[in-house]
Amino acid sequence: MNPASSDPKPVPTLYEWAGGMPAFENLTAAFYQKVLRDELLEPIFRHMAPSHSVHVAHFLAEVFGGPAQYSAHEGSHFQMIQKHFSRHLTEQHRRRWVHLLLETADELQLPDDPEFRSAFVAYLEWGTRIAVLNSNTTAETGVAPDAPMPRWGWGEPGGPYQG
Repeated sequence: MNPASSDPKPVPTLYEWAGGMPAFENLTAAFYQKVLRDELLEPIFRHMAPSHSVHVAHFLAEVFGGPAQYSAHEGSHFQMIQKHFSRHLTEQHRRRWVHLLLETADELQLPDDPEFRSAFVAYLEWGTRIAVLNSNTTAETGVAPDAPMPRWGWGEPGGPYQG
């Protein structure tokens, strides 16, 4: 089944296709357990708050078309970016983070159809590259404080800041 086909039914969001909030919360909980066992990433995340994985789940869920729980109660896109300031992330950190998240997605059997995975990976690539750029500064580098939350879809044109 191709969710982006011309079927007369409404096209589900990536959030819905993935399984909704439980899918994102399970993904980030299992993922951050791996991160804390990873010799490269553990030093960066060893002092994260117990709620960190839930916040990331809410952020990802919103980006992929879920409820605006993160931006309504936990922060803005710019505030998420600020959390990376002066963390000095490297390309090696970024690649490991993406690898572990995709590995966890496979283990938890998130959808693996090409349409979903290409959109999912596209966001991870975009978002983690921004995180690396912003981690090597103490000031915003390209995202305005009032920038809207990115909205990622099925590969339609318009970029991440779609309404």
